[in-house]
Amino acid sequence: MSTEPTPDRGAPALGRQDIAHLARLARLAVTDEELDRFAGQLGAVLDAVAQVQRADAGDVVPTTHAVPLTNVLRTDVVTPSLPRDVVLAGAPAADEDRFRVPRILGEEE
Repeated sequence: MSTEPTPDRGAPALGRQDIAHLARLARLAVTDEELDRFAGQLGAVLDAVAQVQRADAGDVVPTTHAVPLTNVLRTDVVTPSLPRDVVLAGAPAADEDRFRVPRILGEEE
C-alpha cells in the first residue's frame, strides 16, 4: 500500500490499487464503484487514526476502564425459586419432572 502522506490530511493515501489488493486479501469481490467508495471510507478511517495518534498522551496511564472497577459481579445470594411442578406446568412438554425437548442430530434414546 502507498505510505505517502497526503498534503491536506497527513494520513497515507489509499488508491484504487490498494483497495483492490486489500479486497483480494480478504477474498472480497468488489465493483469499480465500490473501489472508489471504499477508498474514501478507508481514507476517512485513516484520517481519524492519524488524528488520534497526534494526541499528546505521554503522561496518560493505560487503563482498561474509564472508571476504576474493583468487582463488577454481585454477591451470590440464594433466593427462593418456583416449585418444580409450577415451572413444568408452563412447559410445552414434560417427562419425569424434566422439560421434554425434540431430539436433535439423530441421537438415540
